Amino acid sequence: MGVVIRLKRTGRRNRPCYRISVADSRWKKEGRTLDNLGLYDPLAPRTEMQSNVDIEAARKWISTGAQPSWTVYSLFKKHGVYQGEFTLGKTFGKTRKARRRVTKTRQNRDAAKAGRLEAKAQRRAVRIAAKKATAS
Repeated sequence: MGVVIRLKRTGRRNRPCYRISVADSRWKKEGRTLDNLGLYDPLAPRTEMQSNVDIEAARKWISTGAQPSWTVYSLFKKHGVYQGEFTLGKTFGKTRKARRRVTKTRQNRDAAKAGRLEAKAQRRAVRIAAKKATAS
């Protein structure tokens, strides 16, 4: 049984509100849940009113192996669920091998970008010097 922590939509049309719920990964997104960990209201007027999370219950479910969705992960991060011994799960923090690979194309692209940035810095320095000269 794969346990996931995800958002379950409630609220009315054009006024979403979400419950942060724990469910089996095979169950429907809006279906039954094992536990509710809190609420998330993205349209709340103040940011402190947008979400409330039961931090201890969230830590318990994460320690048992429940995988949060990306949105729930970011909410948990804001509320400090991952402080202390809690770190990123297996699915988070992966690096793609192709992104690390250095190819000739990537080297040429990086060299061209460095040249553009250097030219931009020189143009900026000239522009600032001209502005200072006219100001004084």
